[in-house]
Amino acid sequence: MSEFRPTLRPALGSKQPVASATFGLSTLPEGTIIHVLARPGEQDVAHLLASLNGSDPHSLRPVSPDQWFIVRDAAMPNQEMKGLFAALEPRASGVDQSHGRVRIRIEGKMAQRALSKGTALDLDSSAFPVGQSAVTLIGHIAAHITRVSSDAFEIIVLRGFAESLWDDLTRMGLEFS
Repeated sequence: MSEFRPTLRPALGSKQPVASATFGLSTLPEGTIIHVLARPGEQDVAHLLASLNGSDPHSLRPVSPDQWFIVRDAAMPNQEMKGLFAALEPRASGVDQSHGRVRIRIEGKMAQRALSKGTALDLDSSAFPVGQSAVTLIGHIAAHITRVSSDAFEIIVLRGFAESLWDDLTRMGLEFS
């Protein structure tokens, strides 16, 4: 047996939150992100996921047709994750993405305006209400955006792009800081 033990470090551990009266940027816990993929032809998998997911409707995020993210702040114990994956079968499959993706929160009265500098997505609340999610580009980086409140968004990005996206978001919000 090897003596080597990996050291887990937060992807954005060295980044300080950005905060002003109208703009904020912060890292979110690297808890749990599970990518759920429905089997071809399956119906009502979203209802199954909602019943398995508990009381927080915003922790279930549509990604694309027949795909969702289940997002939680806390790490999911291994046995609970195995139970979830078993409950999904045979209608869907789950893939743990918790160590491969990072969550960033952008908030404040000017968050929408700052974020709009980097994406072609219409972020107006009439087109993108609370609970709405979409996969888009922010600059050159693919990201999953969810409006979590009237003036806050959560961004999920692949871990390898997190620092670059953080720097881009910081620059987008400079005029509001």
